[in-house]
Amino acid sequence: MNPQLRKAQKKDCARLLELVKELAEYEKAPQEVTVSLEEFEEAGFGANPVWEAYVTEVDGNIEGMALYYIRYSTWKGRRIYLEDIIVTDKHRGKGFGKLLFEKVLQVSKDNGYSGLVWQVLDWNEPALNFYRKYKAEFDKGWLNGSITNH
Repeated sequence: MNPQLRKAQKKDCARLLELVKELAEYEKAPQEVTVSLEEFEEAGFGANPVWEAYVTEVDGNIEGMALYYIRYSTWKGRRIYLEDIIVTDKHRGKGFGKLLFEKVLQVSKDNGYSGLVWQVLDWNEPALNFYRKYKAEFDKGWLNGSITNH
């Protein structure tokens, strides 16, 4: 089985949002996904897109995605922030994540950015083991902050 890798298109957004919800279930936080399909589409494909993504397909079905955007570090300069890398349960361990991760890493290199950053839950051993294969470093002592506007 050879997954096909391609850039995400607007028509993919409903499926991408399904994958996001699948990830939220896995991370035990399904109630945290509050974005609407319309907002998701506008943010990726509207007049001022803020994210890009790649998908993997098998027989025309999207089975994985990597969604990212450009962030700026005053210490490091431009970097890619990998918001989500998701592979459906039935296709994990088949190289889909590797294909997606390496594509986003290559986008970072091709654009001359200083690197690639992401977050991973400290209990997600399969993900931690995946990233360790790339000699990824994990920050200690940093806490995530957020404010939700209602």
